[in-house]
Amino acid sequence: MPNIQGAKKRLRQSIALREKNRSVKRSLKTQCKKVLEAVSAGNIDEAEKEYRQSAKILDRAAARKVIHANAAARTKSRLSTRVKTLKGK
Repeated sequence: MPNIQGAKKRLRQSIALREKNRSVKRSLKTQCKKVLEAVSAGNIDEAEKEYRQSAKILDRAAARKVIHANAAARTKSRLSTRVKTLKGK
């Protein structure tokens, strides 16, 4: 446990940020799973709708530095490829 007051405050802040970041990351994973489930079910409209929502969440997380910008772009690209492949069939 920290003894210095500034260190105590920093600990409180880091705990709060960690909880918030974990929540955002969890919702990201859930949304990406929804896209993949819609793709595997062959539901094009649902997959596109869920993809747009997940892209929005990914961009917001990257802007807030919860995840790296390149990680967001990579994930969006992979999901987009899955949806486009489904459309091509």
